[in-house]
Amino acid sequence: MIGGVIDHSGELSDLLGEQGADAARLHDVLAALAGGGWWSARDLVRETGVAHRLVERVLEALGEEVEWDAAAEREPRVRLRSPGRYAGFGRPRLADPVGHLLDGHGEAAAELERLVAEAPASRVDLDHVAASARTALRRGVFLATRFALPGTRLLCVGDHDLTSLATTLVCKDTEAVVVDIDERMLAYIDAAAERLGLAVRCHFADLRLGLPEAVRGRADLVFTDPPYTPEGVELFARRGLEGLADPRRGRILVAYGASATTPALAAKTQSRLARMSLLSEAIWPDFNRYLGAEAIGAASDLYVLRPTSRTPTGDAGGAEAARIYSQGANAKEAASALPPEDARSVLERAVGDGAADRVDTVVGDWPQGAVPDGVRKVRLSTWLDSPTPGDRVAVNLTGGWEALLDRVILAASASEAHVVVPSSADAVRDEAGQKALRARLEPRYTVRFLRGVPGPRTTVVVASARDLDAEASAGQRLLWHCQDRAHGRLTSTLREGLVAVTAHLGRPLNKKGARTRVAASAPWLPGHTLLDLPGHRCGELRDVADRLVAESAA
Repeated sequence: MIGGVIDHSGELSDLLGEQGADAARLHDVLAALAGGGWWSARDLVRETGVAHRLVERVLEALGEEVEWDAAAEREPRVRLRSPGRYAGFGRPRLADPVGHLLDGHGEAAAELERLVAEAPASRVDLDHVAASARTALRRGVFLATRFALPGTRLLCVGDHDLTSLATTLVCKDTEAVVVDIDERMLAYIDAAAERLGLAVRCHFADLRLGLPEAVRGRADLVFTDPPYTPEGVELFARRGLEGLADPRRGRILVAYGASATTPALAAKTQSRLARMSLLSEAIWPDFNRYLGAEAIGAASDLYVLRPTSRTPTGDAGGAEAARIYSQGANAKEAASALPPEDARSVLERAVGDGAADRVDTVVGDWPQGAVPDGVRKVRLSTWLDSPTPGDRVAVNLTGGWEALLDRVILAASASEAHVVVPSSADAVRDEAGQKALRARLEPRYTVRFLRGVPGPRTTVVVASARDLDAEASAGQRLLWHCQDRAHGRLTSTLREGLVAVTAHLGRPLNKKGARTRVAASAPWLPGHTLLDLPGHRCGELRDVADRLVAESAA
């Protein structure tokens, strides 16, 4: 007897016995099948939270007890021939911490269904798997009931799952800040927040290098659904710590899951959190459900982590931090990005006619022995964090750093920058991408593209600094001023530039007047630099510059 019914399968008995007390999870699979309907393996995973491989083993163990519908349109489906024999496998579910509260958020639920359905597709290279709309809502409701949200600031370290929108839909008096590398998601979240009147602000950042300065030390709570590698979980948790205003009173909520068949991986991840002296205040099993990730049961747990006095808040950058994803150029197993011979070729090509035109600075990870003696070596994080001297610069963005292309050029004070990127990068692979990059860098830089240099899969982007000619418009002069000071706060560089440009026009504006006009020009400006400004705001910044000088000249 198993679960109150006769077991006709010795293989099923063996499988359940093998699982021991955890066989209750497989009982959920049998209970779903006992309903008599057709199920695909994928749908059984999403219904039960059981890893795909274990669901497959249950179906294999059932053998002739099930029939298959191989003609199904999407994927093969299965059902029990005699479902009544397995009716005893149902069990009470664990209490859902917020399930009883969801009915009070019908409007938010409907809006999130739409937002999740229309969101940009997941990116495999960023380990994206979309959470369900119900999960997004449950996260918002959990935050609103577990913590005093009104008047607080939530930092979302990456937000492919729209937790920022869900939380501010549930609690309109909360401010959310999103930091992400995916420009599509930043544009989508910004547009949705503006349409819905939600207090959500977006910043671009490669989290491997750190948080934008304006985001550090300002949040009360942090939420993150990081790459599910030990390195990824630790790095995103550290970024959350950097973002907390007072770690002693803050919390970091982490969505993390691993297959039931790989407990050692989960243990390794948890040990990293323990080494950071983060107290696991609560862990809710299978709290998050996904539209994918069947290998881990399409589910993950919710960790509520509390920093202690021993929790470090320093940077987690460096070479190891670059390998945080499970797939793509930044996976642990990915090949080295730029061979030494190709690196030397880039540096030799960047040399001009005389000794004064030689490369004096290299940025990023260059192969050992490829960089000549006497050339300054600068980390990417340093280059983007503060102005760094360098007149003729070479930058290596192969190996998964190509999203930083426009920003490493804007961060330069160099007369010329040679940046090597994969030819598959969005900004170089076609005419549309190249046009967009030129628009992003003009009028401060002109660019040209050397495809197939130094190798068939790479492109060198040569960016040459330019001065404004006499025909430049006042708006171009103001934008040039901001681009020449890319590390500075935009509210400051626009104000200073507006004073200079209006003086050039013969209609001088004092600092107070310039400050007032800049403050009224765009609600999204405060707190941003050009280096963390999402790409979709760049066209709007040009419009702001044109409008400011037009109003001042009127």
